[in-house]
Formats: sequence, C-alpha cells, structure tokens
Amino acid sequence: MRLAAIILGRAGSKGVPGKNTRDIAGKPCVVWTIEAALAAQRAGAVAMVAVSTDDERLRAIAAEHGVVAVPRPAALAHDTARVDDAARHALLELEGALGRFDGACILYANVPVRPEGAIERACRLLVESGADSVQSFQPVGKHHPWWTCVVESGGAVRPWEGSTMFHGVFRRQDLPPAHMPDGAVMVVSRAALMLEVPSVAPGPHAFLGLDRRGIVNTEGSVVDIDSELDVHVASSVLAQRLRERGA
Repeated sequence: MRLAAIILGRAGSKGVPGKNTRDIAGKPCVVWTIEAALAAQRAGAVAMVAVSTDDERLRAIAAEHGVVAVPRPAALAHDTARVDDAARHALLELEGALGRFDGACILYANVPVRPEGAIERACRLLVESGADSVQSFQPVGKHHPWWTCVVESGGAVRPWEGSTMFHGVFRRQDLPPAHMPDGAVMVVSRAALMLEVPSVAPGPHAFLGLDRRGIVNTEGSVVDIDSELDVHVASSVLAQRLRERGA
C-alpha cells in the first residue's frame, strides 16, 4: 500500500500556547514526530511525509526537514475542527500533486514521545490485515473503567455503571485488560478516510471504518503535550533517550 504520513498541527492551543513548536529536549515539539515519520519512510512503511498546518512556523520547520507542508484552511484549524476533515483535505491536496495514495498514516504534532517502530508496526498491520484502520493503544493502568465513580454534588459516591462499587475488585492485577487510544499513530485506508466503507454508522469516528485493529504500546510510553506538566515529562523522557544514545 502507498501510504502518506500526515502530521497534523494547528497554530492555536489554549492549554499550552504554541505547543507544536515549543522546545522539547532541544527541538521544536513537531520535529520529534517528523523524525519518527521520516524513519518510517526510510523503513518503507510510508511513501512520503507531510505536515498539515495553518502555522507559518510549522510550515517553515517542515521545509527545513525536507517534508511537504500543506496549508490548512482556517475552516479546518479551529478548536472544534475534526481530525478526519483535516486529514482528508491534506490527502486530497497531496494526491493532486503526487497521485493517488492507498491510505494515510495520521500523526499528531504534539506527540513528541512515542515508541520507536510504532508507526511501522501500525502500517504493517493495516497492510497485512486489510483492515479499515489501525490505531495505537496502551493499557489504562490504574485508571480502569471498573474503578470509575461519580461524586455527586452532595458528596455521595456511586458507581459509574452498575450497582457494585469498583465491580468488587480492589487489586489492580485482578482487573480485566482494558486499553485506551494513546495518540502515537493512526493509520486508515483511503476508503475509510473518504467515508466510502459501506454500512458504517455516521459519527466522529466513522472514518475508522468497520474493521478496526490496534497495536498495543507499553503503559506510559507515549506523551502528548496538553499541559505544562506534559512538557516537563516529555523533555525528561527524551533527554534520557539522548543520553542513552550518547547524542
């Protein structure tokens, strides 16, 4: 399959202003994702790498690293703009210049920390399985849905679902496996992204199609920048990686 890696990064951010270009361990945040995508390209997992953004500095960074910058319209760059709309726009723009692709590998500019090889694993699974999409997940750890409660206005506590608090489980190791999307990578077939898979119910996740697969990363192996704490955590993790490599 001929896949385009599309890195999505808006200029605006309320939680961490300028997070996609914020310095993380000596590099603008987006550069860590660009480098991971280029490594996947060298490995043959993706055919090319592009950055979709409305941010002039992000476009300049993309050019500095030899990747295509796709200008994103303002209508697709506000707080409530959907990921699939931005990815669709970018893929169609790329196809206009480079010919048809079989799918897209969607990456977020604000995720500087992801496991090495995660992009390649997700792309390989999509190709080998023929699925509509592959998304990366990691174990929920102690934030398990069975341990989720509702604290009401008067202070009363009740289970989020069911009638038994904590489902009667008090040891983490006794909880059944549960995973949540971690934001490291998402790969979708062209048909799924273009909403052309038959019988898919409409909704914000319709672009993932019907046959949805997942790869599992280890708990805590992905850091996305949504707060100042995330900036410090990501910087520490990446600085340690650089020390271990002697860089």
